[in-house]
Amino acid sequence: MFFTYLRRELRRRRKAALVVASGLALGIALVIIVSSVSSGMSKAQDKVLESLYGLGTDMTVTKAAAAPGSGSQRPRFEFDAKDNDDDANQSSDRVMVQGFQTLAASTVDKVGKQSGVSDAVGGLSLTVLKVDGQFKRGEFKQNGNGGFGGGRGGGTPPQGEVRGGGASFDVNSYTVYGTDVTKQDLGPLTSSKITTGRAFKTTETDAKVAVVDAAYAKEKKLSVGKTVTISGTKYKIVGVSTADSGDAAANLYIPLKQAQTLADSKDKVTTVYVKAADSQQIDSVKSAIQKNITGTTVTTSADLADTVSGSLSTASDLASTVGKWLSIAVLIAAFLVAGLLTSSAVSRRVREFGTLKALGWKSGRVTRQVVGEALVNGLIGGVLGIAVGLAGAYAVTAVSPTLTAQLGGSGGGGGGGMGGGMGGPLRQSASKSLDIALTAPVSLSTILIAVALAVAGGLIAGAFGGWRASRLRPADALRRVE
Repeated sequence: MFFTYLRRELRRRRKAALVVASGLALGIALVIIVSSVSSGMSKAQDKVLESLYGLGTDMTVTKAAAAPGSGSQRPRFEFDAKDNDDDANQSSDRVMVQGFQTLAASTVDKVGKQSGVSDAVGGLSLTVLKVDGQFKRGEFKQNGNGGFGGGRGGGTPPQGEVRGGGASFDVNSYTVYGTDVTKQDLGPLTSSKITTGRAFKTTETDAKVAVVDAAYAKEKKLSVGKTVTISGTKYKIVGVSTADSGDAAANLYIPLKQAQTLADSKDKVTTVYVKAADSQQIDSVKSAIQKNITGTTVTTSADLADTVSGSLSTASDLASTVGKWLSIAVLIAAFLVAGLLTSSAVSRRVREFGTLKALGWKSGRVTRQVVGEALVNGLIGGVLGIAVGLAGAYAVTAVSPTLTAQLGGSGGGGGGGMGGGMGGPLRQSASKSLDIALTAPVSLSTILIAVALAVAGGLIAGAFGGWRASRLRPADALRRVE
């Protein structure tokens, strides 16, 4: 009887049912779209962080920032004077540790022994400045009256001027990352994939081999089998890597010992990359490292995420604040409208419910009937809302709007600054920009939330209508009889 009456009433009041369902559908669809876009923002931010840290890295440990002026260095370039060959090409390389501050390699083992640390690996980030060019001697040109004047015992200097000459030099820089070839599953190199050639062998701890980033290889016309010279040392290219997203962590990758030799930094690292045993205990691991290993700065993914700005940050803020509150407001409005419409529909059915009560229906049975109708309306609204929400999320993914993530750098200060904390080999530049395509993935949990909201909307609407129906009396129906 319940379902027969329910089906008949819903069919008879299709328009009213559709209005209630549409209101709920709008709120549910908005929740799905906002939730999926927020999830996409989170994944986009994860891509940004992975491009800095490398896959699997939860935090980095660098040397604490030194006081201004202490430990700072300036590159010096020296050129040979070549009197017999004025046009001889002059070239000089300077290999510098990024940030000019390092940690002892033993720090890696100390970090690895801390409670909650699953693995730790050290790396040395270098910048190579190459100055290449030539000097050209000027030529002395005498004035027209020329010659030397004066008496027998002396003379005046020749009158004229030096013309021409000067210097022309190109300054190029590139980044080199010294990686621990025995642990290649942690650190910045994991944010790239080997697309040509091979990765390092675990036995090549001190071999003169290199992996080159694909973009840098294209620019310098490098390929597997060729050699690249770093400060006079030749390295054979064994592989070409391509960054998964954004820019690569470095232009060239070489074994850690070779990097230490080039930079004259034996048993030194710039950054320790840390993987926590439990992602829920990152804060406690950070505290343990800071407490037990003095003179270090620990930077987590959460810390680094706070430095991300640009359209990605703006859109993320909008999705998490404006989008969230807008969704809540629309849902509340939809629930209230559904409740009022249901209550209004019950008021128009006074004769019907009054007659049913006169025929022996209890108030509880009438209430259950009204709640059942409202619940079905809510489920219909949920189905419509999920369909519209999925369509909206699909549209966002299909368009894939590009968001820009601006990442602040340290400006070349201490290695413990943000540049050092942001993955070590992430250049000490003032800023770094990454373009990320936004997607809107819809998870099963989001769908379940939508279903729960549909049921909640139906129950709320049913509560309004049921309360109104329970107050009806058979006499109310008789008063409506003409």
